[in-house]
Amino acid sequence: MAKTEVILTSNIVGLGAESDQVVVAAGYARNYLFPQRLAIPVSAANKRRLEVLRQRRAEREAHDLNSMTELAASLSRIVLKIAVKTGADGKMFGAITAGSIADELQRQCDVSLDKKKIHLEMPIRTLGEHEIELRLHADVHPKLRVQVESSTPVELPAIAPAEAAKGAGPGAVARAGRPVRERKAGVEPKTPATKEAKPVRARPERVEKRKA
Repeated sequence: MAKTEVILTSNIVGLGAESDQVVVAAGYARNYLFPQRLAIPVSAANKRRLEVLRQRRAEREAHDLNSMTELAASLSRIVLKIAVKTGADGKMFGAITAGSIADELQRQCDVSLDKKKIHLEMPIRTLGEHEIELRLHADVHPKLRVQVESSTPVELPAIAPAEAAKGAGPGAVARAGRPVRERKAGVEPKTPATKEAKPVRARPERVEKRKA
C-alpha cells in the first residue's frame, strides 16, 4: 500500500495535531485529508506554513487547558446522584458504566463529556459513594463523587396488634383485646335508664298531729 507524508492542519485524534508531519496511506490523504483540508502535502512551500500552524496549536492547547481546568473545579464540587433498582437484599440490578455517568452528567449538569474521559477500572455494582477519576486533559485529572442510591421502595414489616399496643399504657393494652362494637347508622348508643325521683308524701299520722 502506497504511503505519503503530510502536514496536519487540524487536530485529529489518534493521528496528530496541527504542524505534525505524519505518514498515512496515499488513498486516505487523497480522498479524505486533503478534501477536508485537514492536511497538506509536504513541500518546501508548505513547510513555511509550519510556524503559523504551531502558533495556532499553542493557542488551541492553552484554551483547552483553561477550559478543562475550570470544568474540573466545577465537577470536583458536586456529588452526582444516580438512582438504581435493587432487590430485597439491597443488591443492584445491573451496573453503572462510564456511559451511564456521562449520560447523567449531561442530564443533571448539562455537561457533555466523552465517556472515554471517565476512568472506571470496572463498572460500579454497589450502593454508596464512589470516587471516579476523570481524565479531562493530559495535565487535568479531577475526581468526581458519584452517590449511588436505591430507587426501590422499602417494604415495612407488618406489626401485630399486641406489638402495636406496647408502650401505649395498661389501659390501651386492655382495650386492645376487646371486640369493637360497630354503631349502626342512625341508632344512638344505649345509655342506662335514669330513675325518676318520686314525690315524698307525708304520712297521715304526722298530718293529724300538725292539725291538732
